[in-house]
Amino acid sequence: MTATAADYAWFEERFADLAEAYCFTLVHNLPPSDVLTRLRGRTEPSQTGTAAIVDAAFDLLDRSDNARQFIAMTTVGDWTLLIEPNGYLGVTEERALPASAGTRWVSHFVNINGVDSFLWAEDTVNRLTFEPGFPDHRWGTAPDELLDAMHHSGFQFWDEVSDTAENLAAEAAFALTEHLTGVHITPELLQDTAFICGSAEIG
Repeated sequence: MTATAADYAWFEERFADLAEAYCFTLVHNLPPSDVLTRLRGRTEPSQTGTAAIVDAAFDLLDRSDNARQFIAMTTVGDWTLLIEPNGYLGVTEERALPASAGTRWVSHFVNINGVDSFLWAEDTVNRLTFEPGFPDHRWGTAPDELLDAMHHSGFQFWDEVSDTAENLAAEAAFALTEHLTGVHITPELLQDTAFICGSAEIG
């Protein structure tokens, strides 16, 4: 348990367009093609780097009249990373929980209005869901199992809130995801990866 919010302080500064609204999901031992199938998706042209996937995501939303969500995927060790610019399928329980059958699914989301969510699922079971900006309210079958890791990651609980401390909820969500998966997201990964891409219907 080493990662903290400070380890992801670069994200908003270096990837401002993506940081405005995104969903990051990690799925264990399931290749991108299988994850896309579970999300009832279809393939899209591959893209390199997050600038390209952000452009592709908004282009697809326009072309589909906001009916399809763009998903960029790559393999990181034993995990498949999914990035949805301006998306939220990874934290939508109706989609994520069935897709998590037989595997671990860890996802976090932020939208342009500051709404956020974190989901940890195991084999179709919601183990933990909470809003990173309000970590005191948690639900799932194991709502308190990760409390120590959540404190270490840098989430601000009510009894710890400081008027002077910077709110790093989004960065803490990256750190907690690393605790659950062992996957460290780096600037180079986001900038240089040739992503396998797909899309899925929204709703």
